[in-house]
Amino acid sequence: MEPSILTLLYLIGSVTFIIGLKMLSNPASARNGNLIAAAGMSIAILGTIFLYEDEEGNRLHNHLWIFGGIILGAIIGTLGAKKIKMTAMPEMVSMFNGMGGACAALISIVEFNHLGYTTFPPLTLGGLHVSFETSTLIIILAGVIIGSVSFAGSMIAWGKLNGSIKDFSFKGQHIVNIIFLLLILGLAVYLVLNFPTADNLLFYAVLTLALLYGVLFVMPIGGADMPVVISLLNSFTGVAAACGGFLYNNKVMLTGGILVGAAGTLLTILMCKAMNRSLKNVLIGSFGGGATAAAGVTKTGGHYKEINLSDAAVVLSFANKVLVVPGYGLAVAQAQHACHELEKLLEAKGVDVKYAIHPVAGRMPGHMNVLLAEADVSYEKLLEMEQANDEFPTTDVVLVLGANDVVNPAAKSDPSSPIYGMPILEVEQAKNVIVNKRSMKPGYAGIENDLFFRPKTSMLFGDAKKVLQDLIGEIKQL
Repeated sequence: MEPSILTLLYLIGSVTFIIGLKMLSNPASARNGNLIAAAGMSIAILGTIFLYEDEEGNRLHNHLWIFGGIILGAIIGTLGAKKIKMTAMPEMVSMFNGMGGACAALISIVEFNHLGYTTFPPLTLGGLHVSFETSTLIIILAGVIIGSVSFAGSMIAWGKLNGSIKDFSFKGQHIVNIIFLLLILGLAVYLVLNFPTADNLLFYAVLTLALLYGVLFVMPIGGADMPVVISLLNSFTGVAAACGGFLYNNKVMLTGGILVGAAGTLLTILMCKAMNRSLKNVLIGSFGGGATAAAGVTKTGGHYKEINLSDAAVVLSFANKVLVVPGYGLAVAQAQHACHELEKLLEAKGVDVKYAIHPVAGRMPGHMNVLLAEADVSYEKLLEMEQANDEFPTTDVVLVLGANDVVNPAAKSDPSSPIYGMPILEVEQAKNVIVNKRSMKPGYAGIENDLFFRPKTSMLFGDAKKVLQDLIGEIKQL
């Protein structure tokens, strides 16, 4: 009877994952969707701990270790979530994603050592029946390779995002990466074909090479492509977790892994589309780093004009429609609350204020949405890129706060620019553009922004939070 109850609990967990993922597609329901999926996971975990039985009727008995690990992880996760700053959210996501990959790899390592006395149903591939040892070994190798690449790559991405690791590439690195990948796959195939007579050290050679490949895989990729890399590595972790579901014949683990892998893959495709680039170009183009980043850092003969706080306050106060374009500079300054206060102040004066969100603004997908949600900005005010571009021609003032590459007109007008063809927020179509930056330094992609030198653009230099607070003070005095 109990196995049937456990199956029902796994079904409930799988359904909550699907419902939660669906609710995550809408900012208004995302929080509840996350809670529903978490509740489903809790049901599946507790059901496994107390109801799972192996074929011999044995149950899990090491509850002290299990709950000790759960409690320790819960404490670390809770403290980390409470103390993390919104600017550090992308690297936290990378860290958590890497831990998921590490768990999948560790599962594969443990099960490889148990391979001689585990039982697993035969696998049918194209009509061929494969023994349980061979089928299990294939899944173990897939889990250890994908999980190790995800772990090592996520750790490098984490280091790049927090500034502790710099972009690194050398001539012919992509060829070296391909050689590493072929060597990993070749060793894995050899191990499968010659198991169990093959030396078990080959398995650990595959593990080591996969970790090195994960490092080399992410090292040359520049900062501007981090949203794509995070999404791709997230899909890797999901696939690795699904391998664990196959190993344990665990439906809920399999479902969760497939959902994460599929969602990560779709998000990667959407990110590439938002940048008008193929995934292959992202992975081998080194855009945003190395020599590409150095191109066009300075603009000869360009002149920009500044605007003072008083004039900016007047322009904003007497506008009919204002669109705010948030970027990573807003997150760095922790200025989202001041931005929301400015929004409410302008609306009290009859100004229509909305936000234009680019899909790859910030350092991870959805970074700006999360940032503004923290400040209680209404979801209805967040316009996606296509909606915002329709609004710009009738907008009196666009206030750009820390965004750079996603508003660069060179993406449309300069075929020599590395970002040419990338969809952007067409802020230059508005009547007036006010750009808040700390300096004229190029953005994360290292590319000069033509917008700053346009006649309708005025530069408002300074820390975003202080500038917004001063603007609020000036507007109140009008």
